[in-house]
Amino acid sequence: MSAVKSYDERSIWWRVAADFLRSRIAVGGLVLLGLVVLAALLAPWITPQNPYDLMQLDVLDARLPPGSQSSEGGYTYWLGTDGQGRDLYSAIVYGLRISLTVGVGSALIAAVVGTLIGLVAAYAGGKVDALLMRLVDLLLSFPTILMALMILAYLGKGVGNVMLTLVLLEWAYYARTARGQALVEARREYVDAAQGQGIPRWRIVTGHILPNCLPPLLVIGALQIARAITLEATLSFLGLGVPITEPSLGLLISNGYQYLLSNEYWISFFPGVALLAAIVAINLVGDQLRDVLNPRLQK
Repeated sequence: MSAVKSYDERSIWWRVAADFLRSRIAVGGLVLLGLVVLAALLAPWITPQNPYDLMQLDVLDARLPPGSQSSEGGYTYWLGTDGQGRDLYSAIVYGLRISLTVGVGSALIAAVVGTLIGLVAAYAGGKVDALLMRLVDLLLSFPTILMALMILAYLGKGVGNVMLTLVLLEWAYYARTARGQALVEARREYVDAAQGQGIPRWRIVTGHILPNCLPPLLVIGALQIARAITLEATLSFLGLGVPITEPSLGLLISNGYQYLLSNEYWISFFPGVALLAAIVAINLVGDQLRDVLNPRLQK
């Protein structure tokens, strides 16, 4: 039985992968996302400057337009420089690392916490379920950006504080989905059969119910990563995100905002394009993943 079940699961996931790759838009989004992630991982090797190292910055190179030479003639600033003299290309690539770290890290932690809470609510039922779901309703009723501003105003700036804030605001989405899916799966025949065999309830939850709850959670996770990156960029743009010594894409856009009226557009424009590319790529992959995992959405 286990071999048949394993073969069936493998065939299902192979079919999901085939349906996903059949969409040109999804493949394009996957390629774009791969390029963004690869650039972030290889940042120290594909950039001419470490924008976090103050010893490598030169004030004489501040606000140079794209294609300008450095004051020492060492290399060309293909995307120009910002107000601190940072090579904008290097700053964008390093900024991608911070934005992806915050987005992926907070989404993974929130997924684990929210899924566990949702399963506990479905498993326990009664007053525990009612209490946890009322807490979820309370969190989802407040504007996310307002809550994030209030939490960060207390915690202060920092990558860790931004990730903690996003986890506190995102786990409720996973909890509600996991709880609803677990209640549906708990009424399936295979759960009754497992209970009839005397399998402990915790093993039924982790070994049978949880794997069948993963498809919608994967979709939510993909879309929540893009949402977390957007929130981090918004918070950094408002001055409550990451510190200025570790600029993310949102902070780079904020640094160039004051120079827009002086026609120095590149300081905000190129980081904005990079942020848009990352979010669009993640959303394209998440949308196609949702369509593949939910047959009712397929044409």
